[in-house]
Amino acid sequence: MRGSVHASADGLWFNLRVAPGALTVDSPPDSDALLVQGGQIAWVGRLADAVLPPATPRHDAGGCWLTPGLIDCHTHLVYGGQRANEFALRLAGASYEEVARAGGGIVSSVRATREASEDELLASASARLQSLLAEGVCAIEIKSGYGLSLAHERKQLRVARRLGELHGLTVRTTFLGAHALPPEYAGRSADYVDLVCREMLPALAAEGLVDAVDVFCERIAFSLAETEQVFQAAQALGLPVKLHAEQLSDMGGAALAARYGALSCDHIEHLSAEGIAAMRRSGTVAVLLPGAFYTLRDTQVPPIQALREAGVPMAVSTDHNPGTSPALSLLLMVNMACTLFRLTVPEALAGVTRHAAQALGLQDSHGQLGPGRPANWVLWPVGEVAELAYWLGQRPRPTVVRQGRITQTP
Repeated sequence: MRGSVHASADGLWFNLRVAPGALTVDSPPDSDALLVQGGQIAWVGRLADAVLPPATPRHDAGGCWLTPGLIDCHTHLVYGGQRANEFALRLAGASYEEVARAGGGIVSSVRATREASEDELLASASARLQSLLAEGVCAIEIKSGYGLSLAHERKQLRVARRLGELHGLTVRTTFLGAHALPPEYAGRSADYVDLVCREMLPALAAEGLVDAVDVFCERIAFSLAETEQVFQAAQALGLPVKLHAEQLSDMGGAALAARYGALSCDHIEHLSAEGIAAMRRSGTVAVLLPGAFYTLRDTQVPPIQALREAGVPMAVSTDHNPGTSPALSLLLMVNMACTLFRLTVPEALAGVTRHAAQALGLQDSHGQLGPGRPANWVLWPVGEVAELAYWLGQRPRPTVVRQGRITQTP
């Protein structure tokens, strides 16, 4: 019977088939076993070479494929309400920008989020999170940006922190105060950006609620100059930045973000050669969001081959949000990254493990498995690793080890 057991994962795990790229470079490439002690990976190698302390528990993996815990590196998981009506409007012919200018879009989620209590937001986000956890997600990024005032941005970020504590997973919080103009600042973009930089960000950072800072840089959102103002405020506080970049047009945001050493640039359908070159130099990750591309029925595919040739790491994420990517399956995004964007299976799997970890600044602890790293992994009962990208709607029933605990079994 499938269940959540929350037992210690300490002991020897053997009879593993290790997925390509799952291990750190200092691990033997022919490994088929690993040892967990105190929630950390203590040893990786061949079962025949294992030297075990007395009475070490043993866990037979049954020949399952081993991958690192999956990472959803771009989400807007905490919000009030939903926007199915806008989905219908777009199907009837309205564009994303037309919906936004008519008072829908992000601002409609702002109203619902402001009206919801912290506990109500926690309950709704927890329900959505369960779908991601069932697929082996062990780390997730959660953005604010539906509060657009200090009190309500704080409420979102507090819920994000509580989700990590409640569900025992790694949560990285991103302050996205510069997501849209709140109604009370209509026509006063400069004043609102000043509020974000001078009041909201410093207060939330002081409360320990912010791990990174993001901006929606686009014609319907914030300009390059306003984006740089927010980046400068983040830099002054020692916080890394990332960017919603080049989703609807080429604003030059990726090159700007790269100048500030951005962790990632996300969406990037309209990314230019100059942007790619800047990201390569800065080590910025390209985060691909096929769920939004699919939902918006976009036709401008990100420049995958150019990114590949430049050696820019490519991550893949759900971009879960109520308006443009109501996706709650990271494995479906892996499939879409392959079918819509033409990633290979190894590229797509790296996109939800080691490259996703890099996009969150977690590359030293997440995304790959090796000695000294936390025990975060998934055992997949499939015949081939490619099945993780192949099936549509049929979820494998994995064993999930999250933060050193067995949190799910078939």
